[in-house]
Amino acid sequence: MNKVNGKSGCSVKHINALFLPGTICKSLVYFGIRTTKFQVRVIYLAVWMVFLLVFIRVDFRFSLGDFIDVTERVCGCTSCIMDPQEDPWFMELYDSRVPKFMNRTNSNISALTYNWWMRLQRSRSLNLSDVVEPLFSLFRDEEHYSDSGPDRCRTCAVVGNSANMIRSHYGAMIDAHDFVFRMNHGPTQGYERDVGLKTTHRAIYPESAIDLDNSTHLVLLPFKVLDLQWLISVFTTKNITRTYRAVKPTINANKDKVMIINPEFIRYVYERWLMKNGKYPSTGFIILMLAVHICDQVNVFGFGASADGRWHHYFDHWHHPSIHAGEHRGGVEYDVILKLEQQQRIKMYKGW
Repeated sequence: MNKVNGKSGCSVKHINALFLPGTICKSLVYFGIRTTKFQVRVIYLAVWMVFLLVFIRVDFRFSLGDFIDVTERVCGCTSCIMDPQEDPWFMELYDSRVPKFMNRTNSNISALTYNWWMRLQRSRSLNLSDVVEPLFSLFRDEEHYSDSGPDRCRTCAVVGNSANMIRSHYGAMIDAHDFVFRMNHGPTQGYERDVGLKTTHRAIYPESAIDLDNSTHLVLLPFKVLDLQWLISVFTTKNITRTYRAVKPTINANKDKVMIINPEFIRYVYERWLMKNGKYPSTGFIILMLAVHICDQVNVFGFGASADGRWHHYFDHWHHPSIHAGEHRGGVEYDVILKLEQQQRIKMYKGW
């Protein structure tokens, strides 16, 4: 074996060094390969890099993954509506910039929206601009639910009125959500075990209005200017008793919890998500899409047909034989809901 001389990069201290580099140095000496100190350092560095990549690559990958999860987390829940996915369908339709609720600042809606919205109305003699000032002098003029971020986990239940809620025993699960949205006059009393008792938001329009408790947000879906005038009247003069049919001139509700869906959002849901199918979206679909835009997790209850294929309400005491599966009038809406579930943006509970 060739001896190590003073000109070699390998020396006794290298041979007695850590096992792996020392072994390399012994091998170089044994085969008579002369090295400089710089070459030895390069060899050591290469060996240690291989060691790191081969033996601790799994730990490094997990640490990096954990780091990415923390820095790119879109909400504080274990899974979020906005989690990135490969299918572009959802992100191509979703637009967070569309205003969800009306306030004094965004009430000056676009000409396209205004013209579309006015075509929904029987009377076009009323102007939106005439009601904005009295509207937001009476109700809170503020931005709602624009607090999304990595630390927020807002869970929402959207509770429809389908008969598939009967004997579902979903009540406790529904009440465990942060927000519970209900539509029109879907009752809770007497149905608590299946539909729950909690209601944080009740979506109505004048023709479907009911009394609310003091903790529930009245969410108005304005399909016409007269709906906004009715809302003002409910809390002031109480003199509007009819729209296209008789309506309640007043209801019990907390004035400070009134929210008004922006017509821009209704048109956005109709044109973007429903591709202009039908005349306008249903109350249930608008509220479901609202939840998708302001919540981090959305669970949907009481949408679709019952187990026997009928489209009726859980509180109906009659079942008309003609109201059967086939093509429900909300077929396009239901297809979108099913696709949202398929892409794991929402979770549906069908009761059967």
